[in-house]
Amino acid sequence: MIELTILRHGIAVEHGTPGIPDDDRPLTPKGEKRMREIAAGLIEIGVDLDRIVTSPLPRARRTAEIVAETLGLEDRLEDVAVLRSGGAAGTVVDWLRDREEDRLMIVGHNPMLDELLGLLVLGDPHALPFSLKKGGVAALRRWDEKPDRFEIAWLATPRLLRRKDDD
Repeated sequence: MIELTILRHGIAVEHGTPGIPDDDRPLTPKGEKRMREIAAGLIEIGVDLDRIVTSPLPRARRTAEIVAETLGLEDRLEDVAVLRSGGAAGTVVDWLRDREEDRLMIVGHNPMLDELLGLLVLGDPHALPFSLKKGGVAALRRWDEKPDRFEIAWLATPRLLRRKDDD
């Protein structure tokens, strides 16, 4: 894999909402709307993917579906248990080694995604001084000099990707 795009799921029903187990929390209507805007922003900046891989939990799965629909990649969407909430970033690093796509997007949950970024970029799950917001994106490129490490190509907050030009 040469390029890895990491997307945190959109705004979901609050943790602890009565009658909704944490693993079953869906995106809110606002979360769905914002994810459509974020996906449109990904098109605007020219994101090109071979596959989108997501946590099977509803909030991440729906986020990935919206992006896949917008980018015309519905047939290249895959659920993987390794990206479930509560997963270990080191396990995802190991799983990534076997991926054959050149341009992969993963959709998942924090704190695992933040820890994954730290491991891939600096080798330490707690090294980065920031956290991905819901709907935030980090685009990474593999280093030629260190094939087990990535460099940050760009980071985007949800607001930046949803921005519309006034022209």
